[in-house]
Amino acid sequence: MPQIAFLKAFRFRRNATEQRRWLQTSVIEGIPATIIGNILGGPILTAFLLYLKAGSTAVGLVLAIQSLANIVQVFAAFFMQRMENRKFWMALSGILHRMFWVLTGLIPVLLPAPARVPAFVALFACSFISAAVSGVVWSSLMSDMVPAQVRGRYFGVRNTVHWAFASIALLLSGQILESAGSPAAGFAILYLTAAICTVWNGIMLLRYPNLPFEKSQETSGVGRLLKPVRDRAFMTATGFIALFILIQNAAVPLFSYVMLDILGVSYTAVTVVTTVQMIVMMISYYAWGSLNARYPAFTLLLCSLPFIALACLLWAGLAFLPVLAVLVLVHVALGIGQGGYNLLNFTFLIGDTPKADRPMYIAVFAAATGLMGFVGPLIGGILYDAIAGGPAWMGQYGISMFTGLIMMALAGAGPFILSASRVPR
Repeated sequence: MPQIAFLKAFRFRRNATEQRRWLQTSVIEGIPATIIGNILGGPILTAFLLYLKAGSTAVGLVLAIQSLANIVQVFAAFFMQRMENRKFWMALSGILHRMFWVLTGLIPVLLPAPARVPAFVALFACSFISAAVSGVVWSSLMSDMVPAQVRGRYFGVRNTVHWAFASIALLLSGQILESAGSPAAGFAILYLTAAICTVWNGIMLLRYPNLPFEKSQETSGVGRLLKPVRDRAFMTATGFIALFILIQNAAVPLFSYVMLDILGVSYTAVTVVTTVQMIVMMISYYAWGSLNARYPAFTLLLCSLPFIALACLLWAGLAFLPVLAVLVLVHVALGIGQGGYNLLNFTFLIGDTPKADRPMYIAVFAAATGLMGFVGPLIGGILYDAIAGGPAWMGQYGISMFTGLIMMALAGAGPFILSASRVPR
């Protein structure tokens, strides 16, 4: 079986080839990064913001920052043409990303209540600007590190390993917050763990290879920027995905807010259902990766979108089913959809774009989707504020349900829209 042979080659060995050691380093480096992202992000991020007394608009703003910061990747792609040491810049920006995020844990200790949310927004923005720079350099380096013939399976297995750790980390985080005695003590434990993982991650980032970088043949910055912009098929695909993300992010990033603040679900229950999502993602990464060995990445990417739409539609089940049952169904569908989107979006970008101009292609895609990803949570936060005095069902499941209907219609129209521009599928 090809899958079994690939997994055997993936195992850690003392006499591994240099390229295999690079791939193993990438797997290990991602473990502390994944732990940090799940003990400080997701529902824990929303819980910490509510602990700082942030409202739904502020929560939406913080969640939107993660997407808006990706616009910085355009400037990073320009800078990469002068970059001789990708490893150094990837490590520096990656360490800064996690360091700024960990520093937000000091806010309740050092600052008075009125200054806490603004300070969090500022540090969080610095963190994800650094993450955006690291992301475009890391993607470029990984496209050179991972052989094209095994990319789908490699990233499927890599993501499966990482989301196994993510599931455990998130589940334990909920237990810590519930049993620590006070939110302050619980968050202190989580942030201390994240600080340790930041050091571990930094050490592993410095173990990546510094491979030669093939730069664009375009001599002017405008020429490099226009290369992907003039690629009609690429821009059509980018515009379609950006529109889908705009609609999606009006609801999906605020799922934790709805559970914690509107439905009043406990930390433990929220982390349990989110862990279910992680486990489903972990399995789906391998499944989508295996399918990617036989089918084009963008074809499979389109197939993942209806699952995300379904996750929003399933919130309507709150009208006649128990809350926890609905939340589990929602997060199962979301795990399948986001597992496919995360994996296939990345393999599409590093596999179906020109090598020399890949950083700019990645940056343009990230900027377009990031801008829409920024606007989406802001719209969602404003909508939840606007319906505060309205019918309860609108806050509980109405916004998610209507968003899901629009997303499902768009996902259904996707193949027809993209076929007109000859997007490879």
